[in-house]
Amino acid sequence: MTIQKHVFDGNGNSIYAETANINYFLSTPLAPASEGGVVEKTANVGAFTRRRYPGDATPSNVSASTREFLYDPGRRNGSATPGKPFILDDGVEKRSFTFTGPFNDLHAFILSDAKMSLRLFSPSASYEIKVVEGG
Repeated sequence: MTIQKHVFDGNGNSIYAETANINYFLSTPLAPASEGGVVEKTANVGAFTRRRYPGDATPSNVSASTREFLYDPGRRNGSATPGKPFILDDGVEKRSFTFTGPFNDLHAFILSDAKMSLRLFSPSASYEIKVVEGG
């Protein structure tokens, strides 16, 4: 299992976690952002002049071209996960994740989608999330 990006709202705010770990706490499972797969994209590179060395009196011209590259929406660089840390604890399992975006949006998402009563730890405080058992 690897840590992947999971977008949880329409604003692009995301949780970086192993999919099974975050879905343990949620009633509606989150899918990784890269589940759609890697996309091949193209970009246009404009014409420009290039100097072979500083002070080159005769720079060469490079013509315009296109380049192809792979784009993965859930890719991260290196082993560090972006964002700020938070912890979810239901008394049985305690797991840590990172998130990007405002904490208020994360709190509202967890409050609306929690599968069980749990405690949400932010970088500065903890919040008790109560799930009402429906009947």
